[in-house]
Amino acid sequence: MAQLSERLKPAKDDRVGLRAPMRAVPKLQELLRDRPRVVIVGAGFGGLSAARALAKAPVEVTVIDRYNYHLFQPLLYQAATAGLTPADIASPIRGILRRQRNATVLLGTTTGVDKEQRVILLGEKRVAYDYLVLATGARHAYFGHDDWEAVAPGLKTIDDATAIRGRILMAFEAAECSDDPVERERLLTFVIVGGGPTGVELTGALAELARVALAADFRRIDARSARIVLVEAGARILPTFPVTLSTSAARALRRLGVELRLGTPVTRCDADGVSIGNERLDCRTVLWAAGVAASPVARWLAAPCDKAGRVAVGNDLSVPGHPEIFVIGDAAHAQDAAGKMLPGVAPVAKQQGAYVARVIRAHAAGRTPPDAFRYRNLGNLATVGRKSAVADFDFVRLSGGLAWLLWGAVHVYFLIGFRNRLMVALSWLWAYVTFERGARLITGSSPTGETTNASTCRQ
Repeated sequence: MAQLSERLKPAKDDRVGLRAPMRAVPKLQELLRDRPRVVIVGAGFGGLSAARALAKAPVEVTVIDRYNYHLFQPLLYQAATAGLTPADIASPIRGILRRQRNATVLLGTTTGVDKEQRVILLGEKRVAYDYLVLATGARHAYFGHDDWEAVAPGLKTIDDATAIRGRILMAFEAAECSDDPVERERLLTFVIVGGGPTGVELTGALAELARVALAADFRRIDARSARIVLVEAGARILPTFPVTLSTSAARALRRLGVELRLGTPVTRCDADGVSIGNERLDCRTVLWAAGVAASPVARWLAAPCDKAGRVAVGNDLSVPGHPEIFVIGDAAHAQDAAGKMLPGVAPVAKQQGAYVARVIRAHAAGRTPPDAFRYRNLGNLATVGRKSAVADFDFVRLSGGLAWLLWGAVHVYFLIGFRNRLMVALSWLWAYVTFERGARLITGSSPTGETTNASTCRQ
């Protein structure tokens, strides 16, 4: 900082003993050139948390993401079921970091890491770093059956959500056009694989879409007759919640007309339906919410990882042998004090991002870094359709309408941007009062894909 102050002092004119006019102030990038370079790959919850926590630190921050927006993933299922539009749950990264003068945003896809040269590879482009934070998230996992992805899409991105929305709505449209009662039954059968929070919330929203929002929209079919099946290989849905809350969520789904298939995994998945154990279920729409795998961070770093590809990190979230590289969020296999792996949820990623920023700030200032990372569990929430949810805060457990109100308040509060908070709140209020969903749009050249057989009516 002393060097920076010297560079900003007015020059002295020795000929007359007076100070000359101040020289032109160098550009901010030139003044920050000697500061440590922090590169953050991924602008999800963890990456943005780290970037914003470094706003006043004496470092240069570069945020790299393959998309130009930050996505609020906990509400992505609502975009997939026409409850919200993608713009309601996403914000441009540049807009979020606009006022952070030490932050630069780059749009690009990371293809590798050169640990020896300390550079990130973006195709042929190289970005140098002194500290590296990898917060690249996760992708769908099909447990060795990657060919199922073509017929059973998962839900991770806006593109996934709009494609799933198209599949669902087009299935109803095709059923309206079909004269074959067997094919119509296939089109009106929906299977969701995976009974975790994403699967449960997606199932509840789909059931309400069919039973309420679309109930009066068709003439030749009864949308309320849609058959919705949730498949979970385990003994109960929401296995990370207490048994009492799992039971409450199951009751709420059954009240919506959802069929629960528990304790038996999907053994086959194709364009004509799924096999659940030895049972065959014909359907045209299968949605996947059963598992995730980490992004290729472990391969980039040649680092030890677990079966899902999550990098094994130390108690300071750094990669063993590389204290300058941190992995957080869904890409990291981090453990709590009891040795239990931390869940892949947004609060974990946000707390990890803020912690890594403190470590980097301490190193940059020559201070002792903070103690080992400790996750503070603020509770778990999951909604099960209209006016029903479950909430687990350890000291108190809630279900039903009160939990639903709390769930809504928490999600609106954590959305980024006043506009997003306002639009989501208004959309929910409108849907609550009118029982309608305003985002029932089929977009794209082929929203259903070839696997759904949901073609439009032909003369």
